[in-house]
Amino acid sequence: MSPPMKHTVMSIEAIYLMMQHVFDDLGCHRYEWKCGSLNAPSRVIAQRLGFQFESISRNCTNYKGRNRDTALSAIIGSDWPTLKAHFTTYLGPQKFRCSRSTD
Repeated sequence: MSPPMKHTVMSIEAIYLMMQHVFDDLGCHRYEWKCGSLNAPSRVIAQRLGFQFESISRNCTNYKGRNRDTALSAIIGSDWPTLKAHFTTYLGPQKFRCSRSTD
């Protein structure tokens, strides 16, 4: 997310719309969130959005000259109906900036 979008309803809407596309349009069964294991703000927001922490991949990548551990969280298809209901209630029609279907 760009700095101006962080901590906004617009950023939550963008993530919700991506999830809706992944599960409802594409029929995927899993949606992952990966970030550096030391990136506490990213891990917190993933949890708030409904991602379940799964694992740490040690030395997963080399970033800026050091090995980085990667935290993996995911939402699976069976989580989606409940999460979708929470998102649509929270966002409500008055908060949406983009047109979308609520079915």
